[in-house]
Amino acid sequence: MEKDIHASRFPLPFSPQESEVAILVPAAGQGKRLGGNRKQFRRLGGQPLLVQTLRVFERHPEVNHILVAAPDETVSVLEAELHNVGLTKLVAVVSGGATRQESVAAALGHVPPDVGVVLVHDAVRPFVEAQQVSDVIYAVRVVGAAALAIPVVDTMRQGHSGVFEETVPREGLYRMQTPQGFRRAWFQEAHAWAVTQRIEATDDVELVQRLGHTVQIVPGNPRNMKITTPADWDLALLLWPHWEAALAG
Repeated sequence: MEKDIHASRFPLPFSPQESEVAILVPAAGQGKRLGGNRKQFRRLGGQPLLVQTLRVFERHPEVNHILVAAPDETVSVLEAELHNVGLTKLVAVVSGGATRQESVAAALGHVPPDVGVVLVHDAVRPFVEAQQVSDVIYAVRVVGAAALAIPVVDTMRQGHSGVFEETVPREGLYRMQTPQGFRRAWFQEAHAWAVTQRIEATDDVELVQRLGHTVQIVPGNPRNMKITTPADWDLALLLWPHWEAALAG
């Protein structure tokens, strides 16, 4: 049975001076499924998609530091641009790797020493709500690791060679979202282990789980979509004016 992180308060594993929060945003991907320019630099609501995503954390009172991993050739220009748009919490823009995992590890190496909670968020997930970020941070402080996820509601069925096969029970299946959050020591250990073992995981939750740590499920929201395909981009363009209006209200 899942722990109800809101029903009871557990002793926090951090002293106040260790409890700063950093958000790592891997933004070095090619975005091949969307096509065209790298999707994180496409303009949404008058600003690059990456900027709109980062502003969620710039505004969030519990997030202290922002670190971005970007394509090597964009690092210096991007860092100047992010400072120019008012991202005061930005610590650094670093060169990302060939994979998402390598980019996260590169950013992790630049996290300030007083940070005790590390979050990772997709660069192309701009519709995350502040309360969801708070919920993940709280869960990390209580149990050590947590991530947003939503239960699968559609029928799940295997398929091969263009035809359907067995139905897969959907009970207990979740669609992962971000941010995902971790106690810093656990996260550093997990990434160091992945390098020595030459392990490439699908996300950071998998890395931490492989070391035997429990990861708390925090309820996500379908609106917290990852913009991956042309259809996702079209939907984001439709949703953005309503999102901006809600933030302004």
